[in-house]
Amino acid sequence: MLKKLDYTVLIVLALFLGLAPFTPEPHVAEKLRMLSEGTLKRPIDIFDLFFHLAPVLLIVLKFALGRRRVS
Repeated sequence: MLKKLDYTVLIVLALFLGLAPFTPEPHVAEKLRMLSEGTLKRPIDIFDLFFHLAPVLLIVLKFALGRRRVS
């Protein structure tokens, strides 16, 4: 599955999902702030954080697997 996802697609997804909604505050910023304050407790908030960070995690995974094959 990761072979089919191009880096450009993942980067665009990471930007849009990472910054959505654009106003008043992106969900990732809000959820990371909640995590640092210790108020990220509701399951829907935890799911929302992972949902918005999923493309970033896929980029990291794709890069790590690609580097592993080269070595």
